Amino acid sequence: MEFLKLLLFVVLITCAIYVCVAKNLLTSIVVFMAYSVVMSIIWVIIESPDLAITEAAVGAGVTSVLFFVTLKKIHAMDDRKEEKNEQD
Repeated sequence: MEFLKLLLFVVLITCAIYVCVAKNLLTSIVVFMAYSVVMSIIWVIIESPDLAITEAAVGAGVTSVLFFVTLKKIHAMDDRKEEKNEQD
């Protein structure tokens, strides 16, 4: 069990650092979702299921959907397709 806790901690720190330094917004959002899932697992391990459910629903669910919608609205997800079409 201690190995699992250590592994989750390392994954959590790695995700947090990657989100801070990543330049691709879409990748950052996906890593942020993974961060929220790992936090949910940690909340379950420390026997706080109410916070785990909240983190899973809000952190990985609602917040990620809002980020995706925002990227779509600012056309950050369409820029790559347009750049590829211009190069062809």
